[in-house]
Amino acid sequence: MSSLLNKEQGVVEDSYYEASVTRAQPRPPLQEKLNADVCVIGGGYAGLSCALELAERGFDVALLEAQRIGWGASGRNGGHAIVGFGDEGEDAIEHQCSREVARRAWDVSLEGMRLLEDRLVRFGIDCHYRRGYLTLAVSDRKAEQLMNWVRRTRDRYDYPLEWLGRTALDAHIASQRFAAGVYDAGSGHLHPLLYCLGLGEAARRAGVRIFENSAVSRLDRGARPVVKTAEGEVSCDRVVMAGNVYLGEFGDHPAPEIEARIMPVGTYMIATEPLTSARADALMPGRAAASDNNLILDYFRLSADHRLLFGAGESYDATTPSNLIDRMRRRMTGVFPQLADVNIEYAWGGYVDITMNRAPDLGRIGDNLYYVQGFSGHGLVFAGMAGKILADAIGGDASRFDVFSRIRHRRFPGGKRLRTQALVLGMWYYKLRELI
Repeated sequence: MSSLLNKEQGVVEDSYYEASVTRAQPRPPLQEKLNADVCVIGGGYAGLSCALELAERGFDVALLEAQRIGWGASGRNGGHAIVGFGDEGEDAIEHQCSREVARRAWDVSLEGMRLLEDRLVRFGIDCHYRRGYLTLAVSDRKAEQLMNWVRRTRDRYDYPLEWLGRTALDAHIASQRFAAGVYDAGSGHLHPLLYCLGLGEAARRAGVRIFENSAVSRLDRGARPVVKTAEGEVSCDRVVMAGNVYLGEFGDHPAPEIEARIMPVGTYMIATEPLTSARADALMPGRAAASDNNLILDYFRLSADHRLLFGAGESYDATTPSNLIDRMRRRMTGVFPQLADVNIEYAWGGYVDITMNRAPDLGRIGDNLYYVQGFSGHGLVFAGMAGKILADAIGGDASRFDVFSRIRHRRFPGGKRLRTQALVLGMWYYKLRELI
């Protein structure tokens, strides 16, 4: 795949993931007027999961994807399958909700992991899934923060985690950058695009009508909403909006009242040339995925063909950094200086969506417009579960939907330009603090 930079959409397309899969021919775009029970907007994990669940329950579902299935963050992310919602997201849920509700939310995230694993088996999705996850601290101060998170996770959620001091880390990672770490045997990693394409095929076989290259240009609300594209429209009883930061990129945002509650953040990855199996095993014995616990973090793992896949949150102003590969190489060799001689063969990236409090944002507008957004870097597991939660609510069981819809979310201040500038200043402040 040739290198392509789409500056307007913050996307760098030279993806190892795309290069390592064989896609089917594109599904045709919507070019007619359809009727459906539910119209799903977005062909990532959340939209496909919701459509699949609804179709299996007998609903007539049409799914509209502006590009190709898995084109957005679902096909470009780090491939880290993590339980929970991150330190900040869990804090937000605990502060706003009772201890019982916070525990229910955590348990739902565990159910999301089981759902992912069950689907891999049920639908025969081979996406190189592997268990094992490391969270790493780059300093003694960060180690103390990490230990506090471990204590809270053990005490409040009864979730087992293994503390790793500096010496114990050597059995997991060949790097002197980190002061301590935590091993999570219940989280893991996979090839995200293979997983997403597998969900898409499962949804298609279940009867979902999938239309690619069908960007939504307008949503007419009412008792029976109408979702419009350039060449067609879907009249339906309910709409599920699962396009995250790409909703509104190709026309009017279908729900402007929720648009400012998420922020696009550019995150980028590189893939090395294949290492020898022995060199890869020496780099990360056990081959767990890993990230540090900085606010602007590095994350990395080994692929099935022995490449190091290394990512970083590089851009909070929705622009691609200059000299991207050189910058990413410096970050990679800061963790693994022994890879200074290794070639970089791929570089890619795009947006992820974050909320102000880093907790996921699920809700309903009126009686028939449902939405899910703001996975804040924890979408690989929870987005699939969120799709099921929305399908449950549409099917009449809103018990888990109500757990998350009660979480309050603030808007990022100002319009797109002002809130981006405010976030950039905030991120530079925290980056400076971490450097000091």
